[in-house]
This record gives sequence, structure tokens and C-alpha cells, in this order.
Amino acid sequence: MNIQTFPISGPVLILPQVHGDSRGFFMESFKSSTYKDLGIPELFRQDNHSKSAKNVLRGLHYQAPPMDQGKLVRVTRGSVLDVAVDIRKNSKTYGQHISVVLTEENHEIFWVPSGFAHGFLTLEDDTEFLYKVTNEYSKESEGGILFDDIDLAINWGLPSKDCIISPKDKILPKWKDFESPF
Repeated sequence: MNIQTFPISGPVLILPQVHGDSRGFFMESFKSSTYKDLGIPELFRQDNHSKSAKNVLRGLHYQAPPMDQGKLVRVTRGSVLDVAVDIRKNSKTYGQHISVVLTEENHEIFWVPSGFAHGFLTLEDDTEFLYKVTNEYSKESEGGILFDDIDLAINWGLPSKDCIISPKDKILPKWKDFESPF
């Protein structure tokens, strides 16, 4: 296993060792003893699985304390542009983001710790996105930031008008109106 770190502390991209042959492949997608050394918790409270058409954009979402969530995300079919925005008020990188491309071919796994807003854009039809979270979902704790806010300057690689977005995500607050709970 190899890892990639970023100028923003906390998130980690995991490049697992994939063993393939004529039968297919095998990889360890989670191993607590290995991930613990990366600062990834050993205990996850919920697993989620979504399937989306091409150009579906989900996010930018977070769960506020005490129900805040770290997310261990990966793609098992298709591909996504995955984004994490630092919303930790005392962080030197507050408001900055990381973007990675996760695909079924690269098998990469992205750790997005608590204190980050998270979102993804599907790049192919029938994309399946799996993620483990460190806390159960709580409607009362959910929050978000508008995905295409110019102050965040996230390059989604697609005009906003071409993204398929839920009505709820279209009305999330802009960065200038956002008050971080972290």
C-alpha cells in the first residue's frame, strides 16, 4: 500500500496493493491495523452506497459535532471527481480544497476526516460510490455549502448548468454566509 498526502493536513489518498490475474483481482479495502497508522479510526458506524448517472453532483455536505463524520470513500464502478473542503476554522488551509479522481480501475481510497465538507461529481453513468463513516447520519446535524460558489473556486470540470443537482443542494449557503461548526 502506498499513500499520498496533501498540502492540507488530514485527508489521505490510499493506493492499495491490487493483486490481479485472469480470474479478476483482490485487494484489502480496509484493514484497521494498517489504517490506524494513518490516523484513520478503527471503528466505523455506518456504510453507505450510492449509484448515480453521469454528471450527478452530490455535495458539499458535512455533519456537525457531535455527530460529525470522517468518511472513507471509494468507487467500485465508474468514476468520480471527489472534493474535500477544509472547514476547520483554526486551520491554516480553511476554505481550501483537495480534488482527486477515484475510479473502479485505480481502486484508490480517499480518507476525508471530520472538519471537511465533502462532495463528488460522477464522470460516468451507473457510477457506484461506497463510503464508510465514523458516525451515524443525523438529520439535525447535516449541513452544507453551495458546490459552485465562486469563493471556493472548485473546478468541477463541468459548467454548473450541466450538473444534475438535488433541490436541497441547490439552496445550500454560499461560502461568505457559511458559519463553520468546527
